[in-house]
Amino acid sequence: MVTFYWYPKCGTCRKAKKWLDERGIEVNTVHIVEQPPSKEVLKELYEKSGLPLKKFFNTSGQKYRVIGLKDRIPASSDDELLDLLASDGMLVKRPLLTDGTNVVVGFDEQQYEKFFGQANGR
Repeated sequence: MVTFYWYPKCGTCRKAKKWLDERGIEVNTVHIVEQPPSKEVLKELYEKSGLPLKKFFNTSGQKYRVIGLKDRIPASSDDELLDLLASDGMLVKRPLLTDGTNVVVGFDEQQYEKFFGQANGR
């Protein structure tokens, strides 16, 4: 089953959800603020994604700016960054989509098409 971490008030998340719904793709939705992924889950997603950990941060979010993460990220260890991400779902770039093997951070139609093409064996 595919897990879709999202924040329903986020416009990008709503676009991604609409894309999924229009294609009849069922996902397990998780409200990223009410049920933020644990440090262990985030570490697993990060490792499977092949992306730099900084790509998991919601850089356009207010909290990111308020606590000055732009300057803190380069000097922080992965362990410290994972602790930060796990502390508040609003810090996590969304939506996050995973089937347990593949991970997509954010919403890009081409990435979603590729993800579901792989997931469906096309």
